[in-house]
Amino acid sequence: MSLPATTVLLLALLGGVGAAARYLVDDLVNRRWTGRFPLATLLVNVSGSFLIGLLAVTLGPGWQQVYAVGATGFCGGYTTFSTATVETLRLVREGAWRAAGLAAAGNLLLCLSAATAGVLTGRVLG
Repeated sequence: MSLPATTVLLLALLGGVGAAARYLVDDLVNRRWTGRFPLATLLVNVSGSFLIGLLAVTLGPGWQQVYAVGATGFCGGYTTFSTATVETLRLVREGAWRAAGLAAAGNLLLCLSAATAGVLTGRVLG
């Protein structure tokens, strides 16, 4: 399947905006958080998951393309499973098993919960 050039351009643009937003949130959190636990990445992933769930419900049937571009572009650039994995493996290498387990479980469970909360919030608002 071939995507229109405008869709690819929007995906790239929104992906860049999402990555910049992630960087800003990460910087803001890490200036205040000095612990070993990767709190900034968890907060980014949870908030991005909430936004994906919210957009899934608030954008109606005629907006599937907008949802796909927003969820894939912005949220794809904003959230980061790869960083969560690298940070969790760093904790394992350092022997911080409890923090590693909390980071892994937190990213999975809290992100799924946040997406569900986004869907529920969208239903209430819609």
